[in-house]
Amino acid sequence: MTSSVVHGLPRWSLAVPPLAFVVLVLSWGRDLGAILLILVCAGLGAAVIAAVHHAEVVAHRVGEPFGTLILALAVTIIEVALIVTLMASGGDKAASLARDTVFAAVMITCNGILGIALVVGSLRHHVQEFRVHASSGALAVMTALVTLSLVLPTFTTSASGPRFSGPQLAFAGVVSLVMYGVFVFVQTVRHRDYFLPVKSSDDTDDDHAAAPSGKVALISLGLLFVCLVAVVGLAKTVSPKLESAVESAGAPLAVVGVVIALLVLLPETVAATRAALRNRLQTSVNLALGSALASIGLTIPAIGIASIWLDGPLVLGLGGKEIVLFALTVAVSTITLATGKATLLQGAVHLMVFSAFLFLAVSP
Repeated sequence: MTSSVVHGLPRWSLAVPPLAFVVLVLSWGRDLGAILLILVCAGLGAAVIAAVHHAEVVAHRVGEPFGTLILALAVTIIEVALIVTLMASGGDKAASLARDTVFAAVMITCNGILGIALVVGSLRHHVQEFRVHASSGALAVMTALVTLSLVLPTFTTSASGPRFSGPQLAFAGVVSLVMYGVFVFVQTVRHRDYFLPVKSSDDTDDDHAAAPSGKVALISLGLLFVCLVAVVGLAKTVSPKLESAVESAGAPLAVVGVVIALLVLLPETVAATRAALRNRLQTSVNLALGSALASIGLTIPAIGIASIWLDGPLVLGLGGKEIVLFALTVAVSTITLATGKATLLQGAVHLMVFSAFLFLAVSP
């Protein structure tokens, strides 16, 4: 490692990814004792911080909205691989895993991440601006994807229960992939300017600093991938302990999926919060809605293909409680994103909807 590369990246950011990966290797498939559990939790937290740092380095090099897209895609691809792996080994118990994970991701991103960004940003900057064209378009795609992939199976009749038949699942997978592909094209090519942060007088010196070299950006990209593998893997590693704790508390096992989704989405949460504090709310919105779109747009086609080899049923349809929460999320998000300006009140509303989701997950 040359001194110039080390000078371009803090030494801790170079050391954390391989160390977190080593912790993952040492803990994978083992029953966690007290010491190993502490190491796993420390590695998870450090990997999240390092992932956000390297994502910001890459974003500074390639510019927006490519930086937020890279982070959202990287997390989602690894998350999808984890879902398919768990479904392959979980049998009938994993029938609703994809549905629960995707819905949790939507609620976390659209209410949790967006709500936190709105609150912390408005506390510092009072009123923050974003671009209505980008945000409303992303919300429209997200609403259509969730409705066609997760709401519609509850009401179809070709298969018993809240499930798609084979042709219906194939159609949903193709539609999801097409809509997400069109969104990415619009975001990065046709209307890229819609997704750029709104300029303000609060710009920090970091926003105008020289972009890192291509070599530094490539190293950060590789270390970002290592960090995200460690984040998802360590989240999966602690899931048995979480499951035991949930069972001891008498809560539904679906809570485990929610907690894992929260852990996996920590990098986006931290990155969106940091962007809001720098008065870059558009970046926070890009991360929140972009992560929700990537989760649906990539998960549904992936499990559609995987279902050819997977045994057991695949439950995608949401229940009545979840449909009501989703409808409320869409209504609140529509009002929030309609004006191009956000205040503390809007952030508080999103966080209250998110708290309702968490409460009802524990006490259905």
